[in-house]
Amino acid sequence: MGGDCQSWSEWPAPAKLNLFLNIVGRRADGYHLLQTVFQILDWGDTLRIRPRSDEQIVRVGGLDDVPPEQDLAIRAANLLRDHVGSKLGADIEIYKRTPSGGGLGGGSSDAATTLVALNKVWNSNASEDDLAALGLKLGADVPLFVRGRSAFAEGIGEKLTPIDLPPRHYVILDPGIHSSTVELFQAPELTRNSPPTTIADFLDGACTGNAFTPLVRARFPEVAAALEWLEPHGDARLSGSGGCVFVALESADEADRIAKACPPQFRAFRATGVNRSPLLTAVDEFGKSRT
Repeated sequence: MGGDCQSWSEWPAPAKLNLFLNIVGRRADGYHLLQTVFQILDWGDTLRIRPRSDEQIVRVGGLDDVPPEQDLAIRAANLLRDHVGSKLGADIEIYKRTPSGGGLGGGSSDAATTLVALNKVWNSNASEDDLAALGLKLGADVPLFVRGRSAFAEGIGEKLTPIDLPPRHYVILDPGIHSSTVELFQAPELTRNSPPTTIADFLDGACTGNAFTPLVRARFPEVAAALEWLEPHGDARLSGSGGCVFVALESADEADRIAKACPPQFRAFRATGVNRSPLLTAVDEFGKSRT
């Protein structure tokens, strides 16, 4: 492939779950203020990246139904290249596991991994704060994946307080629907005035709801069916603005058993929650390979 100057490197782009999600108000510019807990998972997409010597950003694999110029990973690469003034480019290949529109943060995580990985591959030395600020231009939860810690989030999702969550295994069901975050935020029936809560309240078990659940459940019978199937196995919840749903379990074996029993109309995934992103581990390992 023209312009290649080094070998490929592989980088994880982990998914996330929202363990609860409240909307507590709106900013003057119309953006919604929320509180949520982001649980980073050990499962998600994988990116392969190869630097180029010709400043071109080339997608060689990813979502066929998303034009490259709209792909968050490609946009992230261009943002970083312009920010640091790199004379290099990159080939980017994305192996997708996270469903689009599922509320698992797949596109945002791909963008964050691109920023973090290219910063290392290009030896650009942009700070974590710089990368998080660039990521915020692409999406409110991109900074979460850049910083790589499960977190209590406020503001529009960018104000992050790292939080150590207890070990849990998750069964995630994908009903196969694409839920539009923009449309749901515009819905007149959305509850926008939930009382603010605290990390202590969450850790005490007081926060489990998701402001989008009634809307998504009413609009998408497939999501309602997925929640109903999971409910006998625990506290079934919606992640983000949907459409994936999940249940938390203490036993990996039990999670595997439930996932294998999933009805054929859903796709089931089993993932484990982590407090530190596998992307940070990949950064550490890449640094060691360069020394």
